[in-house]
Amino acid sequence: MGDASIRVLIADDHAIVRQGLKAILADTEDLVVTGEAENGVRALQLIRDGGYDVVLMDVNMPDRNGIDTLKLVKKEFPKLPVLMLSMHPEEQYAIRALKAGAAGYLSKQSAPELLVTAIRQVAAGKKYVSATLAEQLAEAITEDDRPPHERLSDREYQTLCMIASGKTLTQIGEELNLSVKTVSVYRARLLEKMKLKNNAELTHYGLKHGLVE
Repeated sequence: MGDASIRVLIADDHAIVRQGLKAILADTEDLVVTGEAENGVRALQLIRDGGYDVVLMDVNMPDRNGIDTLKLVKKEFPKLPVLMLSMHPEEQYAIRALKAGAAGYLSKQSAPELLVTAIRQVAAGKKYVSATLAEQLAEAITEDDRPPHERLSDREYQTLCMIASGKTLTQIGEELNLSVKTVSVYRARLLEKMKLKNNAELTHYGLKHGLVE
């Protein structure tokens, strides 16, 4: 075991899974399992004691689930790469895990060599995602290109549609049972969120997107 060994902590509540992961890593020269935890609390204790280069963590653990533990780990040890493992299909948890700071996400059904590749990759400071997941992430990013009006709150959206259909703030206030002041706050907020300057632009936007009856 040379200096170049990557020290791995395995956090999983199933002893059989931990054994399986250890068996896979036992065949590699550069990866060595130096700690095991059966739950999130224990994982955090071990991480605080130090000495790990990569953490392998199950998304579903008893006392505190993996995503919550991951957030705590990233708060205290922002540079420690955490690779999340899950029985679930990737689309269910992967994007949440990556948003919470995971360095990668791997389904437990993946081939053993993928696990080895993933650990080496995150230890080197890179992110690891499978080809399927990369595709889903690309789609998720494209979804962020949805039209601005879909990001408004219900009240802001109502106000938008009513202004676009030519109603005054007073009329809108009467219809929604709100004060004119409140309606103008919604108007200001939605103009800001949608990067529009005035009612004319707002009306044009409403007509363009078919929001005006």
